Amino acid sequence: MTIRVLSSVSLVALAAAFTHPASAEQVFNRIASFPVNTNLGADEDQATETSAEIIAASEDGNMLVYTDSPAERVGFVDITDPKRPQAAGFVATDGEPTSIAVSGMTGFAGVNTSESFTAPSGYLAVIDIAAKSLTKSCDLGGQPDSVAISKDGRRLAIAIENERDEDLNDGVIPQMPAGYVAIVPLTDGQPDCEAMIKADVTGLAEIAGDDPEPEFVDFNEAGEIAVTLQENNHIVILNGETGDVINHFSAGTVDLDKIDTKEDDAISFDSSAEDVRREPDAVQWIDNDRLATANEGDYKGGSRGFTIFTKAGDVVQESGPSFEYEVARAGHYPEGRSENKGAEPEGMEVATFGDSNYMFLLSERGSVIGVYGIDGDGQAVFKQLLPSGLAPEGAIAIASRNLLAVSNEADLIEDGGVRSHVTLYEFAEGETTYPQIVSDDDENGTPIAWGALSGLAADPADPAKLYAVNDSFYAGAPSIFTIDASQTPARITKAIAVTMDGEPAKMLDLEGIATDGDGGFWLASEGRTDKEIPHRLLHVDASGAVVEEVVLPDALLAHEKRFGMEGVTKLDDTLYIAIQREWGDDPDGMVKILAYDLAGKSWSAAHYPLESAETGWVGLSEITAHGDNLYIIERDNQIGEAAKIKRLYRVSLAGVEMAELGSELPVLKKEMVHDFMDDLKEGNGYVVDKIEGFAIGGDERGWAVTDNDGVDDSNGETRFFTIGEIAVSTN
Repeated sequence: MTIRVLSSVSLVALAAAFTHPASAEQVFNRIASFPVNTNLGADEDQATETSAEIIAASEDGNMLVYTDSPAERVGFVDITDPKRPQAAGFVATDGEPTSIAVSGMTGFAGVNTSESFTAPSGYLAVIDIAAKSLTKSCDLGGQPDSVAISKDGRRLAIAIENERDEDLNDGVIPQMPAGYVAIVPLTDGQPDCEAMIKADVTGLAEIAGDDPEPEFVDFNEAGEIAVTLQENNHIVILNGETGDVINHFSAGTVDLDKIDTKEDDAISFDSSAEDVRREPDAVQWIDNDRLATANEGDYKGGSRGFTIFTKAGDVVQESGPSFEYEVARAGHYPEGRSENKGAEPEGMEVATFGDSNYMFLLSERGSVIGVYGIDGDGQAVFKQLLPSGLAPEGAIAIASRNLLAVSNEADLIEDGGVRSHVTLYEFAEGETTYPQIVSDDDENGTPIAWGALSGLAADPADPAKLYAVNDSFYAGAPSIFTIDASQTPARITKAIAVTMDGEPAKMLDLEGIATDGDGGFWLASEGRTDKEIPHRLLHVDASGAVVEEVVLPDALLAHEKRFGMEGVTKLDDTLYIAIQREWGDDPDGMVKILAYDLAGKSWSAAHYPLESAETGWVGLSEITAHGDNLYIIERDNQIGEAAKIKRLYRVSLAGVEMAELGSELPVLKKEMVHDFMDDLKEGNGYVVDKIEGFAIGGDERGWAVTDNDGVDDSNGETRFFTIGEIAVSTN
């Protein structure tokens, strides 16, 4: 007996090729992800915290240069072959580099050496990229942030922020000393430190005008500098030669409607906020007369999107919550930031690729990049969403090579999580490869909110229809999602609330779903008795209302160890349930497959043998009945290069007698059907931990989905794909 599984290119992709002929349209797709910790020295511990915060590129586009503040260095990545970036060493900076700009093969980094908020200091580090050495430094007299180079290569601008102490007096400004903008002439590519101008931007903003905190700077072709004063909610235009103020204006406020303002474990775009300060972070000139801002917020605001201004201060376009909606449609909305700044757009890049001008807007908390085309009227039109590493902070376009590079700041080494990355994208003809699943709008005109998909089931009547559930990250809105898998990307067309007595059901951690054959569903909720959360099966009708509860028997619960039910499936009149990890009465390396007889209301079980892992643990994530077989996802809890076991196994129920609880349990024999590792690598990102849902449709295709952890210490990426037809043949 052999098992044949078609390639993950799958029937869906093949069908798409015939129904959607190849287009000459050019799009951006991720082509590589480079973990920054691989650029540590040979004698350094690979567990050292690293970060890629701001990024630039050499003139030939073959070398990326990034700031690594925790490790106090500037790092290099060789992208001669952009699909295979290589570690290229670093330069120590004896201080925290905050930003980097490059002219030719010379890098200019602002380095923070401040002893305190009240005694800020820093210097400009001049770096020979070819020699990987620090060749010169200029004292800046304060704490630097953003660095920019004029288009003609004749001047540098450095935002000297002298940032506030957020723990002092609740962070209220003013807090002296005031910031300014340093302008440094360049002669033959080298800074003239003695000729540095300190452009005074005090007395301009209505908010703490005597304490400006310059955040970001950018030059236009005319040599003018746009400066954001983020906390002051103000924008200043400077003469790049003299430092004189050409114009200045308030960034203003915006009224936001249909947004989520409550951190309640549910995404609900049903609130509003008035007079929200934009408080822009990044600023980029679109042309000599218009500029765009990423309105992150930091002090008292954050309007969750972007604004395009004229340099006179007129608003050309205000995005409102539209960017957040695109983030939410792809499952990347960070619900835990709803009371603050939502998707938190922070970084930005504007560049011309081919004949078109593009704006790239980075969502720090959603870990995605919005790609916008700039039309002839200066309006930004949404084109696509790109997946990123965790917390994208900086971006550099290398248009001459059709590349975009993004630096991802967060490094979760202490929590065993994702490392900081540099991510590369290519602009080329083809189809977008991400997202693989998005949601439609609901009846209110806002996206169906979703995330943390943790279980999957097929509709018995429609091969293209699937159902999924979300886990306890969204405990305030436990839901059943209807998925139309006939489209690319697949679409979430409906969300059904799981309710008890007309209210969202409480104390649930939904990890599995099965159709009941009558239009309703069986749901598996993982419990934790130490937190008084019961392990239980829920039977719900088509409206999501709970009509029956089945709690695990005491004979099982007496041996409970946290990790419980991770999937449920129905075969005839029996529910089969996968327990994720060993409980107290299980032999090492064995977990239980439970069986619940719906007619007799009785329980039985068998043991399932787990693979072993060098690092972390291995457990079960899903169970699906098909024919006389159970298909089971077995995975480790590792990510990236450490991930090894992400597999689909099959066990046959033919001739197997499940045993009563408390007796000696039979051991199921398993066969591997599919290794998901290649599927998880296909997106050219890092391998995510949680492949948690699997279903087999009526057309024999197997579908899988990953859990994005609700974008909490996760880049929010959801992989949704088919592994093709699952067929069994006899040799």
